[in-house]
Amino acid sequence: MEQQYPSTLLEQAVQELATLPGIGRKTALRLALHLLRRDTEEVDKLGNAIIRLKHEVKYCSVCHNISDSEVCPICADKRRDGSMICVVENIQDVMAVENTQQFNGLYHVLGGIISPMDGIGPGDIEVDSLVKRVEQGGIDEVILALSSTMEGDTTNFYISRRLDHTGVKLSVIARGISVGDELEYTDEVTLGRSILNRTPLKV
Repeated sequence: MEQQYPSTLLEQAVQELATLPGIGRKTALRLALHLLRRDTEEVDKLGNAIIRLKHEVKYCSVCHNISDSEVCPICADKRRDGSMICVVENIQDVMAVENTQQFNGLYHVLGGIISPMDGIGPGDIEVDSLVKRVEQGGIDEVILALSSTMEGDTTNFYISRRLDHTGVKLSVIARGISVGDELEYTDEVTLGRSILNRTPLKV
């Protein structure tokens, strides 16, 4: 039976909240009613934070991580080792690796991995810009820190072929992470050890 709403505005709020990942209509209704009970000032603060996030956040022109400026704080930090690039699938993975405090190099965010089943090909992710970064020189090692899934391995293989002419050292994180695991859900100790114990990529 379809839910009946006493207010069209409430129904619209529920519909929009239910479009968020992991939020069903029941949870969306609870959230909407909770927001109604909150002080107007608090709800305005939440709404403004979301609007500013969408309109003002940028993507780093170097590594494609999110940033408040043209170049993200990690790429701009002269104390980091600019000779190493850790290649990850998404922004959550950058945060996961940073939380381990075991990596002091730079990053490159692909924005996805190759997955023909999902219609994602090599041209849909940031591989060309990675190749250009390596070709510019100064990079000694590229660490492929992608999820240990078939799609992750396919992407590793493709990147290795694209970088073959550069002669750069290619390595993958150790398989302390179970096959099929997503990087962002891996605990920090295991992920940190996987980076420290990385191995040369064999293709």
